[in-house]
Order: sequence, then structure tokens, then C-alpha cells
Amino acid sequence: MKTSSLVVAGEPAERARIRWRHGIAAIWLIPFAVVFTLFCLAPMVWVIANSVQTTQGFTLANYAEILSSPFYRQAFENSLRISLWSSALALVIAIFGAASLRRVPGRLRRLVVSVANMTSNLTGVPLAFAFIILVGTNGSLTLLFEAWGLAKHFDLYSINGLILIYTYFQIPLGILLLYPAFDALDDDWQAAASLLGAKLWQYWRDVGLPVLAPAIFGTFILLFANAIGAYASAYALTQGNFNLITVRIAGLVSGDLFLDPNMAAALSVLLMLLLLVVTVANQWLLNRRARHAR
Repeated sequence: MKTSSLVVAGEPAERARIRWRHGIAAIWLIPFAVVFTLFCLAPMVWVIANSVQTTQGFTLANYAEILSSPFYRQAFENSLRISLWSSALALVIAIFGAASLRRVPGRLRRLVVSVANMTSNLTGVPLAFAFIILVGTNGSLTLLFEAWGLAKHFDLYSINGLILIYTYFQIPLGILLLYPAFDALDDDWQAAASLLGAKLWQYWRDVGLPVLAPAIFGTFILLFANAIGAYASAYALTQGNFNLITVRIAGLVSGDLFLDPNMAAALSVLLMLLLLVVTVANQWLLNRRARHAR
């Protein structure tokens, strides 16, 4: 009886200590909450509020104009096409690159990861300038390939050129995101599958890829978001002459043709909704796969 009474008496004190530790931990989150509110939530609320504001007051006229305009629809189509193609190509290359990194010596692996980390930050104007020097109209590789009779119809300043430059800066990011996921694979699984008569492609189809599926889907979403929100590389390469949704938003804010920040806000809201739909679809697929696995 004495032991049980001591345990009961000690439980409130233990719960109080736990609440105190949780309270101290929550205090350290206040600076993060302030920064998140000022630089994420507040701008988002401002954009949403201004997207429904026109000279006639609060209406949905901006959204109606966007959805009825072939020009803005083309901007979304071009952005989606470039983002989907570059993300898919970069993801495939990153999968092979991350899988290969697990087979190379430690020193070479660290070197490749360091180079990938460095090149993932080489975007914007420097990257566009590098591609112009290499594969532009009078680029060194372009002149070399033309002398060999190759790549006669390639145009860096077209949608194919943008897909190429987007894929380039997506590959290092994909490798950095997927490389830790391959630690979930055990080499003994492949050996056991081989002993049971499974081919290498059967192992990857039935074991490897299902285990990596959450990381692959998540990486694709991040690559897609990174591509569809990119602006500096495309603008520096085409001088704003290629119709992309980010270029249109920047033009409406800076007033290149005419100043209309409310229309830019409406385009930004639609872009956020597009990313939200893709993210929700990815989460639904992951949950469905998890239920089937159980």
C-alpha cells in the first residue's frame, strides 16, 4: 500500500516536469514561428487578398481573365511541360547516380556528393551564361557539333533548350535527395533474391523500387516545385521572351509591359494551388501504397 501510494503521489510531479520541459522546448520555437509568420504566412495572405482586388473592388475578375486568356494558359502549359519533362529526366538520372554512389569507394563518394552539392547551387544567370557559351547559337560545342554534322536543329532558346538547362540544375538536387534513401536497401536482399532465382530487374521491380517509392515520389514533387518556380535561368536565357508563368508574374510586378500586381497575385495563387494539388496527389498515392503494403 505504501509503495502504490508513493507511485500515485509521484505521478503529478513527473507530469509537471514533463510539461515544464515541453514548455521550455516550445519557447525555442517562438523565433521560428515569428519568422514563418512574417515571411511565409503574411505574404501569402497579402497575395490572396490582392488577387481578388480590382479597380471595381473585390471580385474574381482577375481569375476569369486568366482562365479565358490563351496567353496565360500558354504560360501555364509551357511551365508545366518544362517542369514535368525536366523533373522526370532528372529523376531517372538521379536514381542511377544515387544507386551508383553506394558502389564506389568512400573518398570518391564524398567527392561526388560535394560536387553535387556545389552544382545544385549553380543556377540563375551564371548557369544561363555558361550554357550560352557552350551550346548557344555560336557556342563552342554548337560549332563543334555543326562541324561534325550533328545537332543542326538544336536551339538553346527554345523549349527544348529550357528543358535541357532545367534538367541540368535538377540532377544534383535529385542525387542529394535520393542518396540517403538508398541506405534503406540491404545488399543481402539482392543476394537472397539472386539465390531464389530472381533476375536483377525482378529484384528492382519487386523489392528495390517499392522500398524507394516514397523517396522517389517525394523527390519528384520537390524537383517539380523547384522547376515550376524557377525564374532567373529562364529569364537570363530568353530575356523574358519565352512565355512562362514565373516570367509573367515578374513582368506584371516590375511593369515591363504594364504594371498590374493584382493580376500577378492571382497568377501566384493559381501557381500555389497547382503545387498544392500535386502535393496532395502525391500524398494520396503514398498513403494508398502504404495501405496495400499492410
